[in-house]
Amino acid sequence: MSFDVNAIRDQFPILQRQVHGKPLVYFDNAASVQKPQKVIDCINHTLAQSYANVHRGLHTLSNEATERYEQARKTCARYLGADEDEIIFTMGGTDAINLVSYSWGMENINEGDEIILSLMEHHSNVVPWHFLRERKGAVLKWLSVDDNGAIDMDEYQSLLSDKTKLVAMTGLSNVLGAAPDIKTMADMAHGVGAKILVDGRQKSVHGPVDVKALGADFYVLTGHKIYGPSGIGAVYGKCEILQSMRPFRGGGEMIDCVTQDIVTYNDPPHRFEAGTPPIIEAIAMGTALEWMMAQDIEGLQAHERALTDYAMDALSGLNWISLYGRAADKGPVIAFNIDGAHPHDVSTITDQMGVALRAGHHCCQPLMQHLDVSATVRASFAAYNTQSEIDIFIEALHKVRNLLS
Repeated sequence: MSFDVNAIRDQFPILQRQVHGKPLVYFDNAASVQKPQKVIDCINHTLAQSYANVHRGLHTLSNEATERYEQARKTCARYLGADEDEIIFTMGGTDAINLVSYSWGMENINEGDEIILSLMEHHSNVVPWHFLRERKGAVLKWLSVDDNGAIDMDEYQSLLSDKTKLVAMTGLSNVLGAAPDIKTMADMAHGVGAKILVDGRQKSVHGPVDVKALGADFYVLTGHKIYGPSGIGAVYGKCEILQSMRPFRGGGEMIDCVTQDIVTYNDPPHRFEAGTPPIIEAIAMGTALEWMMAQDIEGLQAHERALTDYAMDALSGLNWISLYGRAADKGPVIAFNIDGAHPHDVSTITDQMGVALRAGHHCCQPLMQHLDVSATVRASFAAYNTQSEIDIFIEALHKVRNLLS
């Protein structure tokens, strides 16, 4: 199998459109990627031919929907190297982390217990732990990073203690592109009896993951960043941990028996999936993961690596650009600023040229404070992007500088 970017692009209908009369150059993939026709067709087919509520129904449509819904769970488990009953469908990555915070954290984190975070965590991997600080008296311990996103493992070791109950760590920074050594960090956390949650939303879009080899206790992904729809995500949890956790929400499906006096709960993963789930979205996320696994993953990763290197080389040659994060093995995420230009102005102007960039603090205010900036511009690449699009992007930045100088 070989990686053919033009064949990939042909599968994404949105890439045929224009923005402000210019061909779309979509470099906002770290926020949300575009969808291949296969996923779009899956959504349309489910709505038009095979929609019904899942589980418990005995009629044909319900059986079909249930089979496809549970097949999506199997696909997600295969993508993550997990067992089927270790995959909980959620409303997205943020919902998944909140589920762990409430169902596991509220029961296992007490006053004085410590949670270790890095400075480059997304707010959705920060705020749920602040809830435990506010409500349970947990202590948040912050692990610093250098300007490239590298973690000092000696500092990490010094933060670990018998008070550490959880390490919550990104698999790939959505600003710096840095990928921490999760396997080593997991082993060290387990050495003091702590659990580790990996926020894999940025990492998992670049290929299948082996959560058991990583040593993750929890691993989070989200559909809209992995060529699937929004409103759906998943969290992997080790079977024995999920069995010990109380449900996060109450309602249908998550029960075993309800009487006037008591309620008993279903086994995981259904214990954590109260009510009518995002049926169409889950089925479509399964299709997106199947689409991913059908690709030449090594070729895809090499392509994204080449795009990142090409863009970094081009930007490094511009003395009016400030780059944030230069790790040699960084993911396809580039944060930068143009000297004297506000990031929002940069993104607004490049949009007029058809180039979609993200601007802001990227839900990473602790990292922005560390970098001593209020915001950055961010370009991020996916399977369908090309070097010629990077050339257009660089040309657009020159025009921005000329307009704002």
